[in-house]
Amino acid sequence: MTEFGGPESMVPGDAPEPDAGPGQVVVDVAVAGMTFVETQIRRGVDRWHERPPLPYVPGGLVAGVVTTVGERVDPAWRGRRVVTMTGDTGGFAERAVAAEEDLFPVPDGVSLAEAAALYSDGSTAQGLVERAGIVAGDRVLVEAAAGGLGTLLVQLCLAAGAQVAGAARGPRKLEVVRGLGADAVVDYAEPGWAERVFEAKGPSVVFDGVGGRIGRAAFEVTARGGRFSVHGASSGDVTAIDAAQARERGIQVIGIEQLFDFRAHMRRWATEILAHAAAGTVRPVIGQTFPLERAADAHRAVEDRTALGKTLLLVRTAEGRSPGAAGDPV
Repeated sequence: MTEFGGPESMVPGDAPEPDAGPGQVVVDVAVAGMTFVETQIRRGVDRWHERPPLPYVPGGLVAGVVTTVGERVDPAWRGRRVVTMTGDTGGFAERAVAAEEDLFPVPDGVSLAEAAALYSDGSTAQGLVERAGIVAGDRVLVEAAAGGLGTLLVQLCLAAGAQVAGAARGPRKLEVVRGLGADAVVDYAEPGWAERVFEAKGPSVVFDGVGGRIGRAAFEVTARGGRFSVHGASSGDVTAIDAAQARERGIQVIGIEQLFDFRAHMRRWATEILAHAAAGTVRPVIGQTFPLERAADAHRAVEDRTALGKTLLLVRTAEGRSPGAAGDPV
């Protein structure tokens, strides 16, 4: 990235071989993850993160094999499969540098692609479910239920014994949510969609990752005494909630500020979500993959809302092999 802008501003290039400094390792990247927020950082319009200094390599999460360890790093990491954050940048590359403290071993039975899809979104989903106190009998509405995070929220809530309604846009996405076992699906492109969620009772819990008009409509139908958990604003605006109205209806609003301290709990939640995956309780929905040189197309798919589930970059390894082909579902 040499300038902020649309997906076309992200182009392939060459960079020097990375070195592992003290406390760091070099990872031979097999898979790189991405989020909707990263597309907004690329445009220079995200309000929650500082702009990276130009030029920069996008991507903040990778899965692969540790090839080099720096000083003061346990040599036992060399050759291990890991998933790790790289900070806000540096992930869309054949090799990436990560801090030893950020390395997370990928358990047997979980592929590197699954680990990349689960580590960040899965940890966040696990944290949101914990903070909202989901229990058997809850009536849960998940917005953007066909996305990488939404599909995991649906599965975790079902596993907890809750009833789940998934909201998404269009028949393809609704079919994905239905396939996860959701009790109901609803298309929020249709007028009056919110009133049809659990009908007269309304949801007792809402996971709001969209904000704007959709988030507001979901809040309006939230049951008295319910919980309204905010974790995103893909519409561009966080849901506007009248505090007095929330108090009058006894609704607990768990604001987007909850995310600020999630990082401190990420390892615990990652351990839990990857254990769920190894046991078959949850599975990531990896809807499409792209090779590294088509990173712009991957960003475009996420940004224009055509992507299903999680979108990943499959990166060529040091041996010259590619883990998959462009556009392939995993």
